[in-house]
Amino acid sequence: MRHPVTGVEFESPVPPGTGWPEDPAAPDTPVAHDATDVERLALAATLPQIDARSSVCRACPRLVTWREHVALEKRAAFADQPYWGRPVLSMGDPEPRLLVVGLAPAAHGGNRTGRMFTGDRSGDWIHAALHRAGFSTQAESVHAGDGLRLSGVRIIAPVRCAPPANKPTPEERHTCSGWFDRELELVAPSLRGILVLGGFGWQAMLTAARRVGWDVPRPTPKFTHRAVAELGTPHGPVRLVGSYHVSQQNTFTGRLTEPMLDDAVRLAAGLDDPA
Repeated sequence: MRHPVTGVEFESPVPPGTGWPEDPAAPDTPVAHDATDVERLALAATLPQIDARSSVCRACPRLVTWREHVALEKRAAFADQPYWGRPVLSMGDPEPRLLVVGLAPAAHGGNRTGRMFTGDRSGDWIHAALHRAGFSTQAESVHAGDGLRLSGVRIIAPVRCAPPANKPTPEERHTCSGWFDRELELVAPSLRGILVLGGFGWQAMLTAARRVGWDVPRPTPKFTHRAVAELGTPHGPVRLVGSYHVSQQNTFTGRLTEPMLDDAVRLAAGLDDPA
């Protein structure tokens, strides 16, 4: 199948180092096969190494089977496209002042395109909001290689593989935490705000903050839309803001509107003060 942007032919799933746009891995990038491998390969890794190593991870057998099954079976609307079918790396500025945290890639979104929040309706919403706030060069994210660039913001997920029914298990979240925790440590010096999409992401973010030694308020802050808390990091305070997830069940029903999302983005970025 040919890549929709470059026209180059790829297998599904895409082998590392074969030229997929924005693929950070090479054929000899070390592969994690279990949680111990993840911890070892993430320890003291640089951000480019985290990107590359996490993008070839095979530590969770159920997730590997599912993401590759989806990549081969495909959705009818994308039957003529190759699917990435690998863990989806974070995207954006390596020195962000704002972090956007989801939960896991979508089976026919990031798992297809190889880029976080790209190629589905959820991605349309968050990237349009980042564009309106001045963080993105484009209002939509269609596919890796489409020219989109983020400045001052980085998008990350606690789980990097598309899970069945969008529900990773506790063991899978734990296994993937090595990549997530190390990335938090690496972006912390520039970080000033975190926007978390959804209650599951909120809990995952607070749990990770404690694991890496950040100060988390007691009692544990509860999730709601526009919830605000302050995390203490070795580099200064970071404002944590919650938003309803940009899933279609929220955006189609009006539970989350564009003004609501814009408000949450600006609040997390420090562009507005809490009321």
